[in-house]
Amino acid sequence: MDAAPSPASYGTAHAPARDPLAATLTTPHAGWRLKDSGSTARFRGLAAVSRTTAWAAGTAGTVLRTQDGGKHWRDISPPGTGGLEFRDIEALDARRAVVLAIGEGAASRVFRTDDAGATWTESFRNPDPRAFYDCLTFFDRRHGIALSDPVDGRYRVLSTRDGGRNWRVLPSDGMPPAQQGEAAFAASGQCLVSAGSRDAWIATGGAATARVLHTADRGRTWSVTDTPLPAGDPARGIFALAVRDRGHALAVGGDYRPDQPSPHAAAVSDDAGTTWTPAAAPPKTYRSGAAWLPHSRHLALAVGPDGSDLTLDGGHTWHPFDTGSYDTVDCAPDLGCWAAGEKGRIARLEW
Repeated sequence: MDAAPSPASYGTAHAPARDPLAATLTTPHAGWRLKDSGSTARFRGLAAVSRTTAWAAGTAGTVLRTQDGGKHWRDISPPGTGGLEFRDIEALDARRAVVLAIGEGAASRVFRTDDAGATWTESFRNPDPRAFYDCLTFFDRRHGIALSDPVDGRYRVLSTRDGGRNWRVLPSDGMPPAQQGEAAFAASGQCLVSAGSRDAWIATGGAATARVLHTADRGRTWSVTDTPLPAGDPARGIFALAVRDRGHALAVGGDYRPDQPSPHAAAVSDDAGTTWTPAAAPPKTYRSGAAWLPHSRHLALAVGPDGSDLTLDGGHTWHPFDTGSYDTVDCAPDLGCWAAGEKGRIARLEW
């Protein structure tokens, strides 16, 4: 773990009643433990399958996979992708995954594997030079969507019904108009997230207001709401959403420039993103990734280039516990939580 205060520094008194996991995470021994990835890539795509199995995707077309808790990482990068930037990866299970490369025009691509990365199939290559895909999410093993920055004034959504083998662009008539300069940040694979079988949310920034868009029909129609997160500049907005269910949603972000402050850079929603309330004590600096801890309505993690934070009360107050640099975070149902970032950094939450 990087040299930093442990969660125990603020004690278990802050933990919600009857949440034993909170007490576990506030022990002096809890925190990130770095794993030697053997890579120097920057990993902004991350998929936690369990405490033993995880996938990471990053720069120079790099995809890594571990199945022994991070002791060993296998380079399973798709052949010929060294010039691509992978920013999101979604694991359908321990052996099947879908990875997204970002960029203008043909740089935006989707690849799928059914054999733990032994072979890959390119299932989508963006033909429109105006589109720039940022994130993808899956509702189940068959249904998923991917998000592009606005084209002709509206966000573009790509849809699959066969686990990422085939994709089609959805009609845009159910999408609200984008603001001038608005876009999604491909910072952590969390600008588009889903919960349940039909609900998904989009995080935006770069415009006058940082907004959240919500669909309840797998991307055909969307509603939109303003949030209190920093906005009004191309470098500001919401960089990550974490949705546990319709009653528990988090937004984190701020200003990604290290020389700029990021006050009020977190918010919570208890109504499927219809309204957002500023966190009473948000992280003190920009955060690019967030994840709920499984089996808890109160505990979540946020990460960024200068540290990590833990909330014990559903996102209303955040407490720093690590100063290491991470861009993204993801948790598996068995409490396997992983974080990844620059210079090949990958870590697992241990206690």
